Amino acid sequence: MTNGTQPMTDQTAPAVEVRNLSKHYGDFVALKNVNVTIAAGEYFVLLGPSGGGKTTLLRTIGGFHKPTKGEILLHGKSVGHLPPDKRPTTMVFQAYALFPHMTVTQNVGYGLKVAGLPKDQIVEKVDYALEQVGLSQFTHRKPHELSGGQQQRVQLARAIVLDRDILLLDEPLAALDAQLRKDMCLELKHLQEKVGITFIHVTHNQEEAMTVADRIALIANGDLVEFGKARDIYRAPEKSFTASFVGENNMLKGRVAEANGSSVTVDVAGSKLTVDKRGLNVTDGQEVNLSIRSECVALDRVNGTNAPADGLSILGTYDESVYLGLTTSHMARLPDGTEMVSRVISDTDDTLPEANAPVRLSWKPGDIRLHVE
Repeated sequence: MTNGTQPMTDQTAPAVEVRNLSKHYGDFVALKNVNVTIAAGEYFVLLGPSGGGKTTLLRTIGGFHKPTKGEILLHGKSVGHLPPDKRPTTMVFQAYALFPHMTVTQNVGYGLKVAGLPKDQIVEKVDYALEQVGLSQFTHRKPHELSGGQQQRVQLARAIVLDRDILLLDEPLAALDAQLRKDMCLELKHLQEKVGITFIHVTHNQEEAMTVADRIALIANGDLVEFGKARDIYRAPEKSFTASFVGENNMLKGRVAEANGSSVTVDVAGSKLTVDKRGLNVTDGQEVNLSIRSECVALDRVNGTNAPADGLSILGTYDESVYLGLTTSHMARLPDGTEMVSRVISDTDDTLPEANAPVRLSWKPGDIRLHVE
């Protein structure tokens, strides 16, 4: 390590360990007893709604906030006593914060110059960082001569050049338009794979999180709700909040009619639905939540109003459709007023049910999940 950062001796330890971390601002609780471990070389995303505690956790890891209680270890060593510039972390903020009067090369090398590194080392490190972010041909330009994406790359190069092995990114793509954000997501992921250091990335954008993350932690109301691989968070959420926040899930409220063996029967809007119990402890009469991803729901016209008896479908009335380009969302209303969505690949079939026509919404056994919290 350089620039005053103390090397962390245990390189076999996780990059980051957060233990029982809480942060209070007066009576407001920003973080509640958070525990999480992040492996060295991992791309880890903190995902959640605005104001949920993501940035507070990121800034506490970086030393910009002091925790109310709990401990942070970086590479196995407690760093509660260390200021930001003495930690093996560097921060990439949402605002680019580039010096407008400096060239790209000068912006990237500024921290090294302040640290007193020899000029030849600065040149070597800056050239390497600019090559990694694809800006070798823009060395003499100033920030106003760069696009938003190029300015973000300058900030990334300025972080990489410091030789710190944990990069903290606070909503780094929020200022970019939708298409550029998609492009930069892929660039960030490729950059992390090339340099091999730990990235911890804060965002409220699900697509952004899914694109870059090895693992995702969902944070809301100061709680670490759930964490895991992106695919697991999307396809098999454990908590109701995760299911409601990630993807486009239909959330159904019901009451347990029968809980025997490995499955449970849940009464939803007058229909009896069969759901895998997933080892959860449920009892007859208990109120529960069910989730079904919209792309797993089929919608068909039906005759009659008798509730299906197969446990894998429910009746409703057709409401409307919304064309979204690649996909089309069909909305239906259940007898209790709950809206359900069936999302399908758009095609040339324009024969839709009439408004208020009876429809059957169905799914496969593994597509519906039970949640008790």
